Amino acid sequence: MTSGLLGSIKSLVQQPLSDTSGHSRSAGFEDTKMGQHPQSVPDWDNLKVIHKNTLPPRANFYLYDSEKDALTRDTTKARTHCLSGKWKFHLANSPFEAPPGFETSSFDASKWSNITVPGMWQLQNFGKGPHYTNVQYPFQVDPPHPPYTDNECGSYVTRFRVPKHLENDQLRLRFEGVDSAFHVWVNGQEVGYSQGSRNPSEFDVTEFCQVGEENVLAVRVYQFCDGSYIEDQDQWWLSGIFRDVFLLGMPKKVHLENFTVQTVLDEQYRDATFNVDVETSGGCKVGIKLLDAERRVVVDATKTVSEDKRSSADFSIAVDNPEKWTAETPYLYTLVISLDDDQFTTQRVGFRQVEIKDGLLKVNGERIVIKGANRHEHHPESGRTIPYEFMKHDLLLMKTHNINAIRTCHQPNDPRMYELADELGFWVCDEADLECHGFETIEDKALPEDKRKLPFAERQRITRDDAAKWTSDNPDWKDAYVDRAKQLVHRDKNHPCVVIWSLGNEAFYGRNHTAMRDWIKSEDSTRPIHYEPDQDAEHMDMYSRMYPQISEIIDLAENECKKKQKPLVLCEYVHAMGTGPGNGKEYQDAFYKYPHLQGGWVWEWANHGLLTKTADGTPYYGYGGDFEDVPNDGTFVMDGVLQSDHSPNSGLVEYKKTVEPVQMLDGDGEKVNIINRFDFATLDGLKCVWSVVCEKGAVGDVGGELGLPKGIEPGCSATLTLPKVDAKIDGETYMLLSFRLKEDTLWAKAGHEVAWCQTQLSPISKPQAAKLETGEPLKTSVKATTLLIANNKSEWTVDIARGTLIGWKKHGKEIVSQPLVPTFYRALTDNDIPQDGREWKEAFLHLANTQTRSVKWQESEGAVTVDMEQRFAPPVLSWSIDLTTRYTFGSEGSVQIHIKGEPKGKNLPKTLPCIGVTLGLSPSLKKAEWFGRGPGESYKDMKLSQKISRHVVQSVSALWTGPEYPQDCSQRTDVRWVRFSELAGTKSSITAEFLEPGEPSRPTTFDFLASHFDVKDIDEAGHQYELEKTAQEDVIVRLTADHHGLGTGSCGPKTLPQYALKAEPFEFRVLLS
Repeated sequence: MTSGLLGSIKSLVQQPLSDTSGHSRSAGFEDTKMGQHPQSVPDWDNLKVIHKNTLPPRANFYLYDSEKDALTRDTTKARTHCLSGKWKFHLANSPFEAPPGFETSSFDASKWSNITVPGMWQLQNFGKGPHYTNVQYPFQVDPPHPPYTDNECGSYVTRFRVPKHLENDQLRLRFEGVDSAFHVWVNGQEVGYSQGSRNPSEFDVTEFCQVGEENVLAVRVYQFCDGSYIEDQDQWWLSGIFRDVFLLGMPKKVHLENFTVQTVLDEQYRDATFNVDVETSGGCKVGIKLLDAERRVVVDATKTVSEDKRSSADFSIAVDNPEKWTAETPYLYTLVISLDDDQFTTQRVGFRQVEIKDGLLKVNGERIVIKGANRHEHHPESGRTIPYEFMKHDLLLMKTHNINAIRTCHQPNDPRMYELADELGFWVCDEADLECHGFETIEDKALPEDKRKLPFAERQRITRDDAAKWTSDNPDWKDAYVDRAKQLVHRDKNHPCVVIWSLGNEAFYGRNHTAMRDWIKSEDSTRPIHYEPDQDAEHMDMYSRMYPQISEIIDLAENECKKKQKPLVLCEYVHAMGTGPGNGKEYQDAFYKYPHLQGGWVWEWANHGLLTKTADGTPYYGYGGDFEDVPNDGTFVMDGVLQSDHSPNSGLVEYKKTVEPVQMLDGDGEKVNIINRFDFATLDGLKCVWSVVCEKGAVGDVGGELGLPKGIEPGCSATLTLPKVDAKIDGETYMLLSFRLKEDTLWAKAGHEVAWCQTQLSPISKPQAAKLETGEPLKTSVKATTLLIANNKSEWTVDIARGTLIGWKKHGKEIVSQPLVPTFYRALTDNDIPQDGREWKEAFLHLANTQTRSVKWQESEGAVTVDMEQRFAPPVLSWSIDLTTRYTFGSEGSVQIHIKGEPKGKNLPKTLPCIGVTLGLSPSLKKAEWFGRGPGESYKDMKLSQKISRHVVQSVSALWTGPEYPQDCSQRTDVRWVRFSELAGTKSSITAEFLEPGEPSRPTTFDFLASHFDVKDIDEAGHQYELEKTAQEDVIVRLTADHHGLGTGSCGPKTLPQYALKAEPFEFRVLLS
């Protein structure tokens, strides 16, 4: 052993000291002849301990000293004191290694690090992680026991003084959310313990606090507890005090404990009974006052309750025809509750009634269609700690994109979110903090080998019952399950936005779910209950499905739903991972055709990328595996219609179009038929603005407002007669009808576009190349394997060995920088990878290339034709696409490429990603303009949100949509022509268009993708910053006659058959000029 190593070891070992008996012992150690560790079962590993000394769950409210202050709903004026801010923090590997005595007033934590509360400690540079898993548990699975080591333990300390306005009150500590469990001490005395990460916990700390002096609040937070087994949601494992902490004041003599508000409508859904149950800590005079939106008194009543320790006052008051609350018309009243005229609170009230009636989910007697989003709580820098403005931005984005419903996947959200949802108008499916998906992995891997070969859905059906036995159907876990139902309902029961209770997510089905349902029904009979794993709706009020085939839900709607008289909702559908999703319109069409199909919630709202940096400081959004988190589920956390910074991506834009409230049924150049897809509102709040676009762009001085018929009721259609366009317009022309808000709303200004449609006024015009002037006759010359074709306008170079166009000069300036080659592959999208993309890779499609067997050329009437026989094929396998290619070079400066293909051979993939050509253009040709769908990306099953018009970008880079996990993206569809040109200088350009194969004079639509990235580089990059390193100066252009749809194959059905590109004979013509 080296002296250096020995010295290091000695420095870590305390020297032994002699005791009175002559033996030696190390400092800090105690003599013991026997012992036990731990000395007792820890609370965080004890199913019998869910809470210790917590107060009963209650509605979320604050007390104020006056009605005026209460009506502001400003918590800084309430009997409350926020303790959030900078706290002292220490992190240990396990609860047993946390510093002892830290909770005492004398403990010196001044040298500890600072941490921000609320916040997650992994995102403040403490501990391991963050760690992402979707299904699998990241720790040893031994329920109910969490890990005893590698179970990080955060010790928090802060100091506070009781504010003067709370000095005479009962004092309560309220934690809105702590992940995953925690103990609390005040001034060295243990207050209690609680678990249930996304639920509030409240403690009476009156006897522990010292008024007029500084108090020490100490909290010990455990990364994992027994409750972690039922908090296995598809999200980052993050820890800490992640929501606000409050010191609340409640008058000692008597105070408000809880209250419940319910509105019951009569059979005509006109008049209402207003029910309010007020619970107090003792006898007092209880007053309720209901104010309308203009603060006029609608109800004013008082009751005196007895001097019992806990009393209640029940009010039931008739209200004549109140304004009704819906997600479209969120009219709110304000309830003021007073006790003895010296304490007040308010609750906003919406008169609405939710029920399952006639087999349908109805609100106020009307069937609703859920156009929703699954919203995880996520911030790219602070995780589940969500700043209020960021949260508000989310909900405003939802409203401006026609989303009317939120599923709080998979736990109760920040309580402030429900206030916003009440105000802005959303149907909320409020979900309990419960998921134990990881047991499915265990049971799946335990299947016999023959059953493990079955499709996942079939294996899932086999393992469901055994997976439930771990916790969901285990009576030992009943209290833990029911507690989460109680926490959910008590906190959120008074919000009109909450129209459905959900028992959680992906926890199979067991007796404990039945117990949850029974408790909820006993507490709140005014809302239906949802839980997707109850596949046959034996216990729930509705059927629910995740990622089903459209044919499956139609069959369910027409059969089982009708038999049981229950609706079907899709709690998750159109999985929005990467580029996509596709096929959204077909689901929406089914929702309106089959009444029992009542919509769903897109999965999901936002990517969960966390902002981090590479070693050289380059910022990027990380996913599973980027934080040394093993095991992980990689990019599956990046599956939203927003990027990680919560900016919209193409999926949200398409979803907005799919669920828009005004839709065109059909139309021509004279009239269009529209339908109102609102559930409650007429179209009177909208105006219709018309305009005209053509190949040259918007037609100036043409357009105006088109009157809408009054009172178009929900579900009703109307015919709009289009104005005549007198202007002389050349080429293809469309009329655009834009439906916009007439007036400002809480979520958008007047003029905001909620829906639009286009109808064609004149058809596609002649090709762009037809407008070129003829040049001198073309001449050919050959040198070795290079064929040169030239005249006074153009010079083309053809590699006759490889059968490619490798150069093109216009007036002496090179415009083609990389060979033009046939293209049948794309960088795999997330939706390609598990299904069709897997087949493409197995067929080595990504490694296939083109071999040229023969080339013939001929001059004729001033033009030149070059005919090629080619074979596109991979290594290893024998399948191929035999190609017959003809280049026709014209003296006017155009080249037409006519390609016929015949796929054949063994191992031929059933589908192809695309059919077309790719070439590289000079870096100077970076301006792009086109006539077709835009300005955003589109694919054949995700294109309805893009308007047909002339679009221009000054740089090809602006076309790149930049998915955070690189993949094929940024394509534009239904294009008539696209032109790439210089911004300055000679303004060289190249224009591409496609022609009908059998009718060369007639243009047809096509797709293009232009970027600075090669398909191989896109396919191999794991992050956008990695892809950026491969960027080329050249402009890489893909021109395709057809392509394979996107679908939702990352978690759901692949693209529908009508959008699949089958490996069948094909033919197309490309015209470049």
